Amino acid sequence: MASLEQSSLHGGEEFDGEAGALESFRRMIRDWLPNNFPASLRDVDPLVFMGNVHAARANADYQLWRERVAERGWGVPTWPQRFGGAGLTEAHARILAEEMARVGAFNPIRSYGTMMLGPTLLEFGSEQQKLDHLPPMSRNEVRWCQGFSEPGAGSDLASLKTRCEDKGDHWLVNGQKIWTSGADQADWCFCLVRTDTSHKQRGISFLLIDMKSPGVEVRPIVLISGSTHFSEVFFTDVKVPKENLVGEINRGWTVAKRLLQFERDSISESRGEIPSLAPLARKHVGLDEKGRVADPDLRTRLIRNGMRASAYGLTLARVATEKNSSNEPPAVSVIKNLWSSIAQERAELLTELLGADGLGWSGEGYDKASLDATRAWLHSRAFSIYGGTYEIQNNVTAKRVLNLPEQ
Repeated sequence: MASLEQSSLHGGEEFDGEAGALESFRRMIRDWLPNNFPASLRDVDPLVFMGNVHAARANADYQLWRERVAERGWGVPTWPQRFGGAGLTEAHARILAEEMARVGAFNPIRSYGTMMLGPTLLEFGSEQQKLDHLPPMSRNEVRWCQGFSEPGAGSDLASLKTRCEDKGDHWLVNGQKIWTSGADQADWCFCLVRTDTSHKQRGISFLLIDMKSPGVEVRPIVLISGSTHFSEVFFTDVKVPKENLVGEINRGWTVAKRLLQFERDSISESRGEIPSLAPLARKHVGLDEKGRVADPDLRTRLIRNGMRASAYGLTLARVATEKNSSNEPPAVSVIKNLWSSIAQERAELLTELLGADGLGWSGEGYDKASLDATRAWLHSRAFSIYGGTYEIQNNVTAKRVLNLPEQ
């Protein structure tokens, strides 16, 4: 007999064997997408909606797409149904992502909440915390931000100083966070706070803070790319209910480390096939007598980047298969560093291909594609910093994957 999830999500069809079930699921997705994915959203960058709540609310097609995906639990397909998911396997989720990418669609539920906090709450949250926060998250009705880094605690995150005091019937939070993505548009913040000053890691707790609480102040930061998705956040005598503590007091570092695994995993996960830069190279650089990109050095670097991107995609597919039998994200620090390196290299190649058109930051004389490429290149410099710096990821790999001795 088909499971409850199969019956509700695949039209009641019963399958013979796992392979047959997966193939039937793929066919169903292919039939469903053309009738449900709005054509106006084809190949639209989902970050437009993820980073701009006003754009998301103003776009009727996006809202329709969000509702349709949420109704089936496909925004968080592997989550249990009672928390808004579809109760599917990793293999089903991979097929869903592949079929969306094939038609230029995207997951409208994807957010900082679903990528990081959601899977963390599934492991460490109380039943009430899961019921309160996961269903709205699965419908992308509530926006979350991550209160981790501080002015004096970046790579050495455990040095954080944001103070959280036990006031009997509530927590009282005072301190500052920085580089907080989407804080200016967030409803809630998952935050690391210090509840014991006598220990470093063992004095940290994990708290959920309503961003509408009195005493929360957000100041957006303008970046070199022109965007303002990072913010400073100030907490001044912010009262937080006792039930908003995730896990045990002074044990938040364990929760945070697991969340960081999910973050690095989500940063580096596949977004579908990466378009080739060859057409742009032929247009802007020209061809030699053999029909190849005229600049041999540039041609070599384009091929190398394309090969690395293809190998990376194959690696992600292998990792996804391995995850079917384990909830532990494998070697996420290795994957994150690979992705940041390939993506930065690609951004540099793109601006190089554009030549003088790749020098524009604003003003007349440049088309939108050229300006977007330049800003994307500037933004790409952060890829090897956020989510844990390149060097920190190498340290994590040496320690936890290669089991090398500490100095």
